[in-house]
Amino acid sequence: MNFPILSSLILLPIVGALFLFFTKDKEGNNLTAKYVALFTTVVNFLISIYLWISFDQSTSSFQFVEDRTWIEGFINYKVGVDGISILFIILTTFITPLCIISVNNSVKNRLRDFLIAILIMESFMIGVFCALDLVVFYLFFEAGLIPMFLIIGIWGGARRVYSAFKFFLYTLLGSVLMLVAIISIYWITGTTDVVQLYEIGIDVKYQNLLWLAFFSSFAVKTPMWPVHTWLPDAHVEAPTAGSVLLAAILLKMAGYGFIRFSLGLFPVASEVFTPLIYTLSIIAIIFTSLIALMQEDMKKLIAYSSVAHMGFVTLGIFTLQQQGIEGSIIQMISHGLVSAALFLTVGVVYDRMHSRLISTYGGLVSVIPKYSILFMLFALASLGLPGTSGFIGEFLILMGAFKDNFLVAVIASIGVILGAAYILWLYKRVVFGKLINEDLKKMLDLNRSEYFILSCLAVPILFFGFYPDPLIKTIEVSVTDLINTHNTNIASK
Repeated sequence: MNFPILSSLILLPIVGALFLFFTKDKEGNNLTAKYVALFTTVVNFLISIYLWISFDQSTSSFQFVEDRTWIEGFINYKVGVDGISILFIILTTFITPLCIISVNNSVKNRLRDFLIAILIMESFMIGVFCALDLVVFYLFFEAGLIPMFLIIGIWGGARRVYSAFKFFLYTLLGSVLMLVAIISIYWITGTTDVVQLYEIGIDVKYQNLLWLAFFSSFAVKTPMWPVHTWLPDAHVEAPTAGSVLLAAILLKMAGYGFIRFSLGLFPVASEVFTPLIYTLSIIAIIFTSLIALMQEDMKKLIAYSSVAHMGFVTLGIFTLQQQGIEGSIIQMISHGLVSAALFLTVGVVYDRMHSRLISTYGGLVSVIPKYSILFMLFALASLGLPGTSGFIGEFLILMGAFKDNFLVAVIASIGVILGAAYILWLYKRVVFGKLINEDLKKMLDLNRSEYFILSCLAVPILFFGFYPDPLIKTIEVSVTDLINTHNTNIASK
């Protein structure tokens, strides 16, 4: 195929953003801006679906590759997808238009600028999952900080400036070492082309330091314990659409990085540091689940649950088992859907009551039943109920963990129980109980746009819960090749 489909996916949102930027900001043109942004992101989603349909699932090779010289003799603009990356692109293009629809109530001022930030962010996130050159990956990876920084800092809550700078500094400082590592890789091998690096390998004597440098960036963005403290603050202060993008996509960029680069480029170091990953993942799963149980702010509780769920993801990746890595990818896709849905459900009641405190609510089932039913579905998906996408990922991760390290798997299983505890405790206090707050009686149930957004998320959560085959078939060959290559490199150490 000669058509540059991946470049189109990357550039189309930027074109939409430029169109909005050069449109005169007249009074009352918010609706036009929203329609332009929505049209742009829906077209991008349709292109990504075409990409998935055209994708050859029988090979682990990178497909739809575009390779252009950028800086002669140093950097090539090289993009391509395999079975691992394509699902993250589709997740990104699926979530973004839902975020744009959701801004009806949550963003009251400078809507056009807000939509421009979201569109630019979509381009950068897609670029991360397409990049096949380390420098290009780094540029997209770090550029995504800027629109999210603005989204939190301009449209966030009362402590938005503090939270925005905390988010920016944590994630940027974590990535400085990765930039040094990329320069070192070029010095060692003479290339930053990911495909070439897979073929030639990186000398074992350099792998440990390079792995730690990449880890310093991915651990912050995942986020792993103890560098997770920026996440609850960022979520609490961000507007609903910002929280959705942060939880659904941004956290997945680091998980993807672990698979693509930590395992792919540094197989020997990955074996060496697996005990470290296991330890930090278990602490994240258990510790942040216990913290979530004590939260009184709904957004903060869901934010801590994201840290726990991503703990399962990093655990599964470094089991280096087929089930573990496949489970981690499916868990990231599922968590992208479920966390987006949970933050949107919090946004629905916050727009009506202007409070995220759990104590404000209670007895909502008798006032807003449609909301309560959908909230229940997302809560059950979060705790991994069979029949939802959340179950598939967690089940495969624990299968991989049991094959690799029985003790680690047993301890991690406690996190499943704690996850059920905090999410059901949240649901019980918000939806059931006595309707004490008289103001709640005036609440309106879901409007058409809210119902549409939450239904769009409910469908894939249920569909992939009962029929995960499309996901598994897409990633299976690429994961198998990754593990075989990894084992071959370890054997030839």
